[in-house]
Amino acid sequence: MIILTTSTALQTLNIIPRVFETTIYFVVRDDSTNTSVSYTVTSTKNGNYMVIDNSFALVDNHFYDFEIFSDVGETVSIYKDRIFCTDQNTNQLNGFQYNLNNGEYTSYDGYNNTYIVRWKKKD
Repeated sequence: MIILTTSTALQTLNIIPRVFETTIYFVVRDDSTNTSVSYTVTSTKNGNYMVIDNSFALVDNHFYDFEIFSDVGETVSIYKDRIFCTDQNTNQLNGFQYNLNNGEYTSYDGYNNTYIVRWKKKD
């Protein structure tokens, strides 16, 4: 899964496709709204990776289907994946996990655990 942000600045994708192409056509489909946006970009090769630099208009906490074709109108894809859009720092190698309820709850750090018990004598 590819994790991108809502930023409209250039974002870099490093993928391993079935076939390396210089000019590629790809489609990004929002799973929530079922709307698709297509792009034609120039990619570069870095070792075994195809490097794609592109700017996206993504919505926070949405999933997207991502499919690359070698040319416009092609039916056979050279790469498929999923994109998740979040602005949270999700570098799992450094221990930053995605938090579903990020900013929703506040924790209470108080230490007052006292309570009052009243006894009633039997007559």
